Amino acid sequence: MTLRVYNTLTRKKEEFVPIEPGKVKMYVCGPTVYNYIHIGNGRPVIFFDVVRRYLESQKYEVTYITNFTDVDDKMIRKAEELAVTVPELAETFIQAFLDDVKTLGVHDATLNPRVTENIQEIIDFIAALVEKDFAYEARGDVYYRTSKFAEYGKLSNQNLEELQYGIRIEVDDRKESPQDFVLWKAAKPGEIFWDSPWGQGRPGWHIECSAMVRKYLGETIDIHGGGQDLTFPHHECEIAQTEAVTGHPMANYWMHNAFLNIDNEKMSKSLGNGILIRDLVKQIKPQVFRFFMLSAHYRNPLNFSDESLKQASNALERIQNAYDNLKHRLTTASATSEIESALTDRLAAIASQFDDKMNDDFNTPDAITAVFDLVAEANLYLQQERVNAAALQLFLDQLQAFDQTLGILSQQTDELLDEEIEQLIIERTESRKSKNWARADEIRDLLTEKGIFLEDTPQGIRWRRK
Repeated sequence: MTLRVYNTLTRKKEEFVPIEPGKVKMYVCGPTVYNYIHIGNGRPVIFFDVVRRYLESQKYEVTYITNFTDVDDKMIRKAEELAVTVPELAETFIQAFLDDVKTLGVHDATLNPRVTENIQEIIDFIAALVEKDFAYEARGDVYYRTSKFAEYGKLSNQNLEELQYGIRIEVDDRKESPQDFVLWKAAKPGEIFWDSPWGQGRPGWHIECSAMVRKYLGETIDIHGGGQDLTFPHHECEIAQTEAVTGHPMANYWMHNAFLNIDNEKMSKSLGNGILIRDLVKQIKPQVFRFFMLSAHYRNPLNFSDESLKQASNALERIQNAYDNLKHRLTTASATSEIESALTDRLAAIASQFDDKMNDDFNTPDAITAVFDLVAEANLYLQQERVNAAALQLFLDQLQAFDQTLGILSQQTDELLDEEIEQLIIERTESRKSKNWARADEIRDLLTEKGIFLEDTPQGIRWRRK
């Protein structure tokens, strides 16, 4: 099945055809680094990581860029509150972001450009807009002239007349029209600034991504992504800026994930219901949160609750247990390499099912159903008294292939190595035989403390990590 992607711009699923065969240029808007990221921020981070992983599993060479907004009004205010400089604040929360997303199993971006590293490119972009009469200077600020761009509103499916009444816009007598947006802000006394043809100031929010996309990926890219809240005004303004300068589409496919709610309420500062990712992963495994995020289609709202996390934890444990059981049986399995053709066919059909669902606009919940089909087959096979290594390895390889895209299997390293655990289990068995109950209990407690659980099976004692 050919990969089909829902394009926000056209409001339909389209066949994915990259600009350059075998290569994908992908840009996902990153955070403004003035605080720790919350679980709502985690949805685009995890989903677009899966998109990138799946494309790579299909042998695409993906250039994946996500930026850092490291200067803006929020950062200036937060830096003042903390009595630090804006660059110091940015450095703190950039590192925090990288640490948090690594915990969630997110692969490093190809590049994480920062606004402050691209000021000249941003100034040059604004200058080109001024030269083409798409922008104008007003008392040190520079604004984009929205009335000049005939297609303004095409991404969010709005027109300028609707925008006049449909959104709240601050009154500003420097603007020619209320819908015009700022490209360059004149610096106030004491604020961080850069020199420009329009005086000392700093970039507006929207212009940074237009400049960085063009610099690092070119005039037209394959995929531009982000949360639904970025459709308007951020991505709408990016399109207006970029296409006014280049005369070409900014991106061929625009992708947006839906919101995350908490207990059926939208996250908001007023409700105080935001949960930081670094706090959440102290209570649950990061893989559980990642699995939960992939349990609904990315374009559907997702509700976060204790019950939904519990369901995700239980479901993921079934997959993890099957994986661990396969690895355990592999250590004692028959060395024969023969595999029943019927089993090979069933696993191939499940693999095809997984790809079909991922090819249908990255339908992760249905792809996860294919994973559970594989788990069911594995559990049936493991009930046999005699199993062979080749079949077990086939199951493991397929699970690992699925996980290459989803990233939900635990890769946690424990203080105790596998060999040390096996030796402790042997020692505990001998202690029980010799009725040294104290030592047997001591070993059991040590293993439990390290997150190692023992299970009696027909094949003997096996262990698994929590």
